[in-house]
Formats: sequence, C-alpha cells, structure tokens
Amino acid sequence: MAGQTSELAAVLKPVPDWLRLNAALDPVVLAASFAARGRIHVRNILTRDAANRVHASLAKEGQWARSTIVADQPRDYDLAWLAALPPSEAVALRADIAERARRGFQYDFDNFRLSAAVLAGDRQGWTYESVFDLLNSEAFLDFARRLTGDERIAFADAQATRYRAGHFLTSHDDDKPGQDRLFAYVLNFTPVWRPEWGGLLAFLDGDGHVEQAWKPTFNALNIFRVPTLHTVTEVASFVTAERLSITGWLRAKADAVTA
Repeated sequence: MAGQTSELAAVLKPVPDWLRLNAALDPVVLAASFAARGRIHVRNILTRDAANRVHASLAKEGQWARSTIVADQPRDYDLAWLAALPPSEAVALRADIAERARRGFQYDFDNFRLSAAVLAGDRQGWTYESVFDLLNSEAFLDFARRLTGDERIAFADAQATRYRAGHFLTSHDDDKPGQDRLFAYVLNFTPVWRPEWGGLLAFLDGDGHVEQAWKPTFNALNIFRVPTLHTVTEVASFVTAERLSITGWLRAKADAVTA
C-alpha cells in the first residue's frame, strides 16, 4: 500500500468479507461537495450489515478507558479504578477537569486506542478491530484520496470513542506538528440520537460562531481538513444513550503511527 510504514503493513490483516464500503458511493461525485467547504458528511458509508456488526461490537466488546487531561497531562483512566475512588478524590478530579475546560482545551470521554493496540500486537478478537484494517486498506485509502483530491494520504490511525452524559470536547483545530495530519474523520455508529442531546460535531468560524453542526448519524462518515476549528458539544445530563464512533486522522507518511 503506497506510502505506508512497514510497521503498519506488518500488523494489518485482510478485511473480512462482511466489512465493505457501500459500492453505490462515488467519491468523484462527492469530491465537489468536499472541495466547496473542506468537509463532508457521507451517509451510508458501509453496507447496512457491516454497520450493524460494528455497532454491536462497540456496544458490547472492548475495554474502555476515561480519556481526559489532568494536571496538564493527557490521561487514560481505568474505569474500574475511577469507580473505586473515594468520594473526595472523585470530586477533586471532576473539579480539575472542569477548571481546565473553563480555561481552554479539554476533553472528557471514554476511548479505546485502537491503533496503539493493533501496533502492539494486542488484538483481542473484537469485531470492531477489523475497522482498522478497512481504514488502511487500499479500497478505503483510494476512496479518501479521490474524495479529498489529496494523493498524500498514506494511512489512518484510529480510536474508538464513547460519549455519555456530561462528556465533551472543547474547541481545537487538530493541528499537531510532526503528526502529518491531513484530514480528520469520524465513523458514526450511534443508532438513535437527537440534536438536543448534545454530542454535536460543530464547526466554528473565526468569531466562534457555529457555522455548521452534524449530529451523530448511524453509518455516516465525516471528513474534514486539518486544521479546522471544531468542537463536540457536551452531552446533556439526562441522556442515557451512548454516542459511539471510530475516529482519527488520515495522515501522510510519518515515522510513527499513533492515535
């Protein structure tokens, strides 16, 4: 696969027959819409059966961690450890997370670092692990290159994410020196969601106004250029559903593959 690191090529597996892109989608047709704004929301990116299987896996399989920034350091906390924290320590942790969110960039949601696990040879046999193979298959990479018009796309990193009540991601543009991030993507696997529940992927203009916002839509692919200022709005306290996705960046050739 052109441009991929040997490290990545060594850990990829054949994409299973059930996991396929929707053959009815034409990236050349979609390219004009993407070029107009540097972002696009593509419905029905996978076959329906594939999307249902990935959703079932994300909902039932995997090992989630709580991902946030504490004391100015990114942290992934074991959920069982968090649940066992004494009340006073749990309150202090929530206060630290909230204070940083008031000051600037912060996030708070559950994740599983799919790229890191696959690269470490730590596959668990979960169904959704195969999405990493699809994202790095020539079928998907060629689709992305033709849609964006950017031949530099060499590979995709990935993490699974789960937003529940109170989870959020404050505004940022995804630009990180040395990471060769060309485009951000989100594969959505949330069957039912209402816009008033929050969890919207919102794009911001230079004044901080929302230019456009997309609600989590089952089996939809979102792609947008890096850098693009955006946020994921806080999930409302009354929400019991889970906002499930696989997300990451389409990247040019780099020395390391991380997520």
